[in-house]
Amino acid sequence: MPDSLVPTRFLFRFSLPCRYRENLWSAKGTALSEEFRLASFAELENLPEKVEVRAAWSEAGVAFRVQVGGKKQAPWCRASKPEDSDGFQVWIDTRDVHNVHRANRFCHQFLFLPTGGGRNLDEPAAFLVPIHRAKELPHPLKPGAVKIRSEMRRDGYSLEVFLPAEALTGFDAAEHPRLGFNYALLDRELGEHALTVGSPMPYDEDPSLWATLELVKGLGA
Repeated sequence: MPDSLVPTRFLFRFSLPCRYRENLWSAKGTALSEEFRLASFAELENLPEKVEVRAAWSEAGVAFRVQVGGKKQAPWCRASKPEDSDGFQVWIDTRDVHNVHRANRFCHQFLFLPTGGGRNLDEPAAFLVPIHRAKELPHPLKPGAVKIRSEMRRDGYSLEVFLPAEALTGFDAAEHPRLGFNYALLDRELGEHALTVGSPMPYDEDPSLWATLELVKGLGA
């Protein structure tokens, strides 16, 4: 548990480098190695690290690899009830604006389920969901635009996701090489694990509480 009523992560503005990789997706997924791993700040509040996130970018979009561990139960996921399911959520602001408290059309909330989709409820699923109190909404997500793979494991699961530029309103790495960024694992068994501040802070709707993802080139494979 945090030692203070004010989360330690609230006192900082975090910026994480996101390495460049020309080829982000193949039939085998993202295959992002350890060098693409993003820092976690859970240790600042003596919280367990239950999720590992790797990220890469190119002019074509952004890719993530998520590893969830420490589970003893299978995740509860239903594509018909995505916001009630166990899963991983990502927030991206293609303008990286931190002086506003309500999302605009450049702000996105993606929800990824490791299972619960398809006819047999055993396929991964991806959703673009409206951000609460948003002033404007981004462009709708075209069916099949987001690429997603998952692998269930004894103690958790892995997710691999590719968000193409067309799924990110305003994405232009040359003109805007910084993205507002946050993520959260929401799980009935493991609880909530956010990159920046967690509940009761309104990190799910307030871009000022998000970190920055710096799109750096020349460091990735």
